Amino acid sequence: MRGITQLILLLLGAFLALWLIIGFWPLGTASRVTLSIMVLLVCGAVGYFHWRRDSRNKIAHAHIADANLPPEDFQGAVVLVCGDSAPLFSGGTPFRETRQGWYLPVALPEQLPLLAQHLAAERPALVAQISVLLAVIPEQHQDKDDFTQKLRAWHRAIVQCKSGLSGIPPVWISTWLSPPRQSDAQVERWYTVTPGLTGIQVRETGAGVMPLTEWGRELNAGNDLERLSCVFWMESLLTWCDTHIRDVISKRQGDLPALTPCVWGSCFTPVTGSRDNLWQAHVAGITTLQPTLIRTQECLPLPDVLLPYLPRRRGVSRLMQTWQLAGLICGLFLLFAMLASFINNQRLIQSVGDHLALYNRLTGTPPAPKVQAQQQLRSDADLLDGWLRSGAPMRLSLGLYQGMRLIAPLQSAINSWSPPPPPPPVIKKIIQGPKTIRLDSLSLFDTGKYLLKNGSTKVLINALVGIKAKPGWLIVVAGHTDDTGDDKSNQILSLKRAESVRDWMRDTGDVPESCFAVQGYGESRPLKSNDTEVGRAANRRVEISLVPQANACLLPGAKMASPDPTEDGDAPTEEMEN
Repeated sequence: MRGITQLILLLLGAFLALWLIIGFWPLGTASRVTLSIMVLLVCGAVGYFHWRRDSRNKIAHAHIADANLPPEDFQGAVVLVCGDSAPLFSGGTPFRETRQGWYLPVALPEQLPLLAQHLAAERPALVAQISVLLAVIPEQHQDKDDFTQKLRAWHRAIVQCKSGLSGIPPVWISTWLSPPRQSDAQVERWYTVTPGLTGIQVRETGAGVMPLTEWGRELNAGNDLERLSCVFWMESLLTWCDTHIRDVISKRQGDLPALTPCVWGSCFTPVTGSRDNLWQAHVAGITTLQPTLIRTQECLPLPDVLLPYLPRRRGVSRLMQTWQLAGLICGLFLLFAMLASFINNQRLIQSVGDHLALYNRLTGTPPAPKVQAQQQLRSDADLLDGWLRSGAPMRLSLGLYQGMRLIAPLQSAINSWSPPPPPPPVIKKIIQGPKTIRLDSLSLFDTGKYLLKNGSTKVLINALVGIKAKPGWLIVVAGHTDDTGDDKSNQILSLKRAESVRDWMRDTGDVPESCFAVQGYGESRPLKSNDTEVGRAANRRVEISLVPQANACLLPGAKMASPDPTEDGDAPTEEMEN
């Protein structure tokens, strides 16, 4: 479920980032594409990192059963019991629940950070309720150096919990000792040091709280010896704790900060001890007495009396964390979207302002530049008017749209000037001669020949029906070949073919030779590429066209006239020009 939530948040962030890049920020196409690819790559990398981390966490937390964890709506303290935790959980019990707390045993120091991380991931609402109880049973330790090394290992493990719990969790200490006399174990009695109360307090079931000094002075005939022995036992335990516990965890050790227990408590109850333990050695060093060893199968009592004094703060549930993160993502999107909208509006104002400034600088003489500037203003006005009717685009809106106040200045500037009327139209005569006529050389001549072949007369008659001799017009006959052969031969061949066509037109139509001009271009003016047969066929041609020339085609006794062939049907056309 946690992985799905992270995936949804990642997709939400990627979608909003792409929307911001494509829909809001004033960027070019290349920049948008580049940034979009970068966003996708970053999201892919983040998703892969989370997947790898979740996979590693699943492997590392495989030994932790979620059924042993408190429910997310649990209101009491969540206590991670480290140190001498085994006697508190008989028969391998995975947890102990009371009205005020949920106790989870931790067997080894390296398991403590893993359990803290797992709790933070699976029960985020309970993070603020988590504390670490260092359980100490002096009668179960025989070697001081070994006990010190174990305390330092737990010290390091507690500090390592800060990465999963956003800080070092509250640490408190509880000790259990066998009572001075077996009869003293009938009543559960706790000796505590808590914030707000000075000195050691004695807490008995049904008797309330009393300072140890006052409790020791209330000597009655029936229990004088019991109270005196308990006071002595308590004072000896304080000395032992200062020597063996506080001197280890309350001092900085290299990169490990000092740990300050928030509360402390001790209970005199039957405890299974080992021979020649540290507590026996401590008492024997003070007195000549030797505490007796006790064998018991009962679980040690839990220090519930200390739970109300633990620092408490309200946690945040996983659902609330999800909503907070989603709200943060949406808030950042809205912030950057509004910033982009502000920039877009400033660019719109700047653009329209530049167009107005240019328009106002132009005097209208000549009118063309100002007409063009006016057209730009009309385009700006049409764009703003369209946004007024249908709504401004989102990249300009978000409550920051400034286009409304630009419409009035635009309309005022457009109406302040009109271009001068156009000049009257000028009528010109456009003399249109006939188009150039192209004849396929192979339809007129044999390959490599320049004499007209049989059957070419019909082709010439059909093609040259519009070519007539007219005063003032020169009939130009030009021959062309492909690139087959050498240049000189091709030029001579093209000229000879043009002369053959000229001679036929002259003799057939009785046209004076002064009406003709003959040209041979050879292969120098191809229409298409000579690399293909189709191109070479197109290049083998004879072209006939009329070219105006004042003294051309004058018949004997005729006056020179302007090239206006109106009497032959090729009437000039008249066009209106501005």
